[in-house]
Amino acid sequence: METVRTVYLGGLRTKATHVQSNNTIHTDAPLDNHGKGEAFSPTDLFAASFGSCMLTIMGISANAHGFSIDGATAKINKIMGSNPRRIVEIVVELTFPQNSYSAKEKKIIELCAKECPVANSLHPDLKQTVIFNY
Repeated sequence: METVRTVYLGGLRTKATHVQSNNTIHTDAPLDNHGKGEAFSPTDLFAASFGSCMLTIMGISANAHGFSIDGATAKINKIMGSNPRRIVEIVVELTFPQNSYSAKEKKIIELCAKECPVANSLHPDLKQTVIFNY
């Protein structure tokens, strides 16, 4: 069963449809690679899924351990390299809405960031920098 169906629309744009929910996402090539930058680029989506995955896994673990990360945010920066053109580093700055997490809760949060499925799927050469602001 397919997960996503993507159509090339022309003009360096695509439309990806999540088959189960029928939600769609459009992409556009970035300004620095012949595009108009009018939507997420494919590498932007890659970076966004990294941050979303971390927050999701943290949320699952927080719920299981009786605390909340509701309102937590991730600021994500992807750093591109060349020859070949690729993401060489992703910097994720996580900020949490409350500052009263116990040492155990902080450890759970930080382990989740390193063990989310996206993080575990990345090539070891891709530098992952994660900053925690409690």
